Amino acid sequence: MKRLLLFILPILIIVAIGFTVFGIMQIRFTQDKLMDDLQKKAKAVDESLDFSARAILLNNDLKSANRLVESFQKRERLQGCVIYDKEGKVLAITERFSDWKEKEKSYLKDILANKAPRGALENFKDYSVYSYIIPVIDDENTILGMVEVIYDTSYVFTTLTALWERLSVSLITLLVLIVLIMLLIQRQIFTLPVVRLTEWFQHFQKGETEAAHPIKGKDELGKLANEVEQVALSLRIARKVVSEKATERIKKDELWTESKLRDLIHARLGENALFVVSNREPYMHVIDDITGQPKCIRPASGVVTAIHPIMSACGGTWIAHGSGNADRKFVNSKDKLGVPPEDNRYILKRVWLSKEEEEGYYYGFANEGLWPLCHMTHTRPVFREADWQMYKKVNQKFADSVLAELPTKNPFLFIQDYHFTLLAKMIKEKRPDARIALFWHIPWPNPEVFSTCPYHKQILEGMLACDLIGFHVQSHCNNFLETSNRLLESRVDTEKFSIVRFEKETFVRAFPISVDGYLDQNKQSPDLLREIDRIKKEFELEGKIVAIGVDRIDYTKGLVERLLAVDRFIEKNPQYKNKFVFIQLAAPSRTHIKQYHDLMNEIDEVVEKKNWKYSEGEWRPIIYLKRHFSPEEIKPYYSLADICIVSSLHDGMNLVAKEYVASKTDFNGVLVLSRFTGAARELTDSVLINPYAIEEFSDAIKSAVEMPREEKKKRMENMRKIVSENNVYRWAGNIITELTALKKS
Repeated sequence: MKRLLLFILPILIIVAIGFTVFGIMQIRFTQDKLMDDLQKKAKAVDESLDFSARAILLNNDLKSANRLVESFQKRERLQGCVIYDKEGKVLAITERFSDWKEKEKSYLKDILANKAPRGALENFKDYSVYSYIIPVIDDENTILGMVEVIYDTSYVFTTLTALWERLSVSLITLLVLIVLIMLLIQRQIFTLPVVRLTEWFQHFQKGETEAAHPIKGKDELGKLANEVEQVALSLRIARKVVSEKATERIKKDELWTESKLRDLIHARLGENALFVVSNREPYMHVIDDITGQPKCIRPASGVVTAIHPIMSACGGTWIAHGSGNADRKFVNSKDKLGVPPEDNRYILKRVWLSKEEEEGYYYGFANEGLWPLCHMTHTRPVFREADWQMYKKVNQKFADSVLAELPTKNPFLFIQDYHFTLLAKMIKEKRPDARIALFWHIPWPNPEVFSTCPYHKQILEGMLACDLIGFHVQSHCNNFLETSNRLLESRVDTEKFSIVRFEKETFVRAFPISVDGYLDQNKQSPDLLREIDRIKKEFELEGKIVAIGVDRIDYTKGLVERLLAVDRFIEKNPQYKNKFVFIQLAAPSRTHIKQYHDLMNEIDEVVEKKNWKYSEGEWRPIIYLKRHFSPEEIKPYYSLADICIVSSLHDGMNLVAKEYVASKTDFNGVLVLSRFTGAARELTDSVLINPYAIEEFSDAIKSAVEMPREEKKKRMENMRKIVSENNVYRWAGNIITELTALKKS
């Protein structure tokens, strides 16, 4: 559009200037002509009155003078007539123009002296008139008096104004016609050929057409089209070669790595891009509270932790809610940007939500409704009709955003979590060819619990539009199948582990999620070691046993129970006073919701109370750091911690446990893990606990503290092997393999 304006604007300016100059000349010519005609008319009238005026002045006949001037009373443009004596005094004047005699008329003396007629424009009241005056002379060339006629000039200016209006309308019409003609020409000679070439390029490089490009001319555009054709052919061949080589490498590699996953994507998806949808974005831009400058951060989220390395490895497009207060400053015209900022590996597309939409969809239905519904933490779910309507609206907004990005043929879409239960159905209605997988990152409850949701039917129908649904553990899969079987008219195939509804089959599988890990780092970097030393000095940790917890502040994470267990451990084992420190890294979350706000206050009170209880010198048993921590900031805490405590009351997986295991390159660490996490099914060499049983919990902390070095090493070796083999790349690879296998079946 900018280039088109640069092309059209100079032409419009030249035409407008030319037309304006012509208009000014035309106006001046018309004005001169009208005034000349007026002067001739006035002169003729005045001269026709000369004889009558001479007789009146010679005889001093005032009665005849008045009759003469009143004869002009009803003339349209001739305002009036005035007869003066030889001294310039008014003898008679037309009644409707009687105020004229009050006007100062210095020109009368000149006419009496020079005996010459005079015509000129005169200002009178709020308008102008044309005055023409001639001297009346007898036979001896003596002045008897003067006769003046006054003409209304308003019609002259009315005529000129109308002419200006006609010229302006003509100019605007001409400019509009020029713009339309230029747009038509531009569309025919440039836009349409480029559109056809672009469409051909998209289809050709994807292998959807073998036809030659549509630009047949030998001009510059034709030359460009020929070059584009060569690039498209090279691209297509290169992608095919990459796909074949990727297939070969997959067969050779045993351990799942970033490169192996990339090869799998190339081999299985080919030229079809991978699209991921989540509520939480992997990178957000926020204004720093201290400096006032925008900065880019990684939000605290298990979904982000799991999906980011996959997208970094494979590329594609991640569509998420742009929630940062500076997010809009860093996107292009399509609301996209390349991430990570320092090394662009994939595209992030941000979807904007109003405060009302975020309140109803995210804080309302998703986190006050579905979140407590699916977690057995005795928190009552809240379902509001207004929140449900907003949830549907936002799902549709995301569907529209996704549909705008999908390629023309067989796209692959990977939806994350409970925020988008309706999304798959909305997309399938427009793009039934799309292959869609949904991964549910939280537990799935039993049918009795889920049936309490007033909108359970719509949610299940939306989810069953997916081709594949994944959960962390098999028990969640079993619950989902049983829920669908009981609450919907559907058929569950227990052999294939699928659900059939209206001839649409949805497969349900367990895919235990994992982390990227730091397993290939045999030694800690100098920067990491320096940060560890800084933390030890700041909190006086040298020579102390350090336990750590890393969580969002959420009532499912068992933070209060954890603090009570630490308190009970010190209470029962006073020998560890001044020797044991528990550090809790806590990221505030969903503070708009009352339960979360109340929980933060409760944790603050417990921390303050327990630290006061053991206040002896500088030692504090609990160090509570309440702010957002980036993955890079968390690494040194993992490295220095002798124990990591994960005490979730109910959790789908919990990646903190796996992150801690992955970080322990020296094998010197113990994981205390809740039995109610998905991770407990895999990390069986951890010290398993029931977070509700505070006595058992405190004893588990003591077991972790006093565990022999060799046992620690053996347990950590076993857990690291599990995390190494079942890493996030294997998780993603299994989902992609399963989804592409469905395509062929």
